[in-house]
Amino acid sequence: MTKSTLRRQLKATRNALAPPARRQAARASLRLALRHGLLLRARRIGVYLPHGGEFDAHLLLNQILLMRRECYVPVLPQRGRVLRFARIEHDSRMIRNRYGIAEPLDARPLRARQLDLLLMPLVGFDHQGFRLGMGGGFYDATLAFMRHRRNWRKPRLVGMAYECQRVESLPHDPWDMPLDAVLTERQLYRFSSRHAL
Repeated sequence: MTKSTLRRQLKATRNALAPPARRQAARASLRLALRHGLLLRARRIGVYLPHGGEFDAHLLLNQILLMRRECYVPVLPQRGRVLRFARIEHDSRMIRNRYGIAEPLDARPLRARQLDLLLMPLVGFDHQGFRLGMGGGFYDATLAFMRHRRNWRKPRLVGMAYECQRVESLPHDPWDMPLDAVLTERQLYRFSSRHAL
C-alpha cells in the first residue's frame, strides 16, 4: 500500500475518534509519560500544538511548563522546510502561520539539534518506529542532520499517536528517520537503542 493511501485511511480512522475518547487518551498518555519518566532527563523539550485531528499534546505541554522545563513549539520557515523551535510560556503572545497553526512571537528560535527531546505528531507508525507524517516533509528536512551522524544523541524523537494509528509495517524511504519511541493512550512503545528513554 502506498504512503498516500495509508495516510488517507489512517487520517480517516483518527478523525473518527469522538472528543471524549480524545480527552481520555490525552489524560492516559500523560500518566504513561510521567510513569516512564519521559520528561525527566530533558531540559529543552519540543512539542507541537495539535492541528487537524492530531493527538492532543496540550496536557503534556502544560506538564512540561509545570516541571519548569524549557518548552518549544515548531515555527514554519519563510523558505524551505527546516523547522525552528520557539520557546513558549503560559502567557506567550501567538500568531497563526499559513496553515492556521499558532506560533509564538519569538525572535530567536532554536534548531532541532539544540533540543533534548522532540515530541512529534504523526498519521501512523509501525513496529519498527517508522513514522508516517502529513506528507509535507517538514520533519524529514528538519531532522536530516541526524541521518549523517550516527552518534548524534539529540534530540530523542518520540511520536504522539492514538493506538488506532499503529500498523504492522509502513513503507519508508532512505530519508525517513525512525523514532526512538511512540506514546499512545495505552503504551510507550520503544524502538531504538540509540537513546535510553
